[in-house]
Amino acid sequence: MLGSLFIIATPIGNLEDMTLRAIRVLREVAAIACEDTRQTLKLLNKYEIKKELISYYQPRESQKIPLILNILRKGKDVALVSDSGTPGISDPGFRLIRDALKEGIKVVPVPGPTAFAAALSASGLPTHQFLFVGFPPPKKEAVKKLLLSLKGVKATLIFYLPARRAADFLRATLDTLGDRQVVIAREMTKIYEEFLRGSNCDILAEIEKKSPRGEITLLIHGELK
Repeated sequence: MLGSLFIIATPIGNLEDMTLRAIRVLREVAAIACEDTRQTLKLLNKYEIKKELISYYQPRESQKIPLILNILRKGKDVALVSDSGTPGISDPGFRLIRDALKEGIKVVPVPGPTAFAAALSASGLPTHQFLFVGFPPPKKEAVKKLLLSLKGVKATLIFYLPARRAADFLRATLDTLGDRQVVIAREMTKIYEEFLRGSNCDILAEIEKKSPRGEITLLIHGELK
């Protein structure tokens, strides 16, 4: 009998944002595949959980998949977590999940926090339709091409960004999409949680003054025409 692969969402900041089910599953599995063992240990220590940890991160995913699949083949359960949020959502996970399914291994989602959903829910932008784009490409021409392809999309657009790229990205969106309503969410669920809401021009001016750090979630109002 094969084991099950549990896809467990973990807090995006506040460690109290763990579901009771997620805690129980982490206590019951044989091993935990995680993006950064140091980050996962902070979470496990809070809930007094001790498990074998398997480092599973980009770009070395393919090297660890055989090890994880071998544990599952022996009938033991494995949990997959990322540093924060839901595995596979702009984090490692897709390759392992795909290969597990190919072998007939049961993949079980244990839902919980996701940064883009939290940001969207509090953004004040339309939520009935949204398009999660994830991290934009690093090169300016590729960013421009991407934004032009999204110009006619009526859904709220959602991006993840390193904060150091925020100003350049906002300039690019201003040039291609016009001065739309924008929301930036940062440090969500943490002590210094912050939402910036306003026009692209106003938010760009604010960002240039603040020079925020870390990663942000950026939401842009869809095409109005």
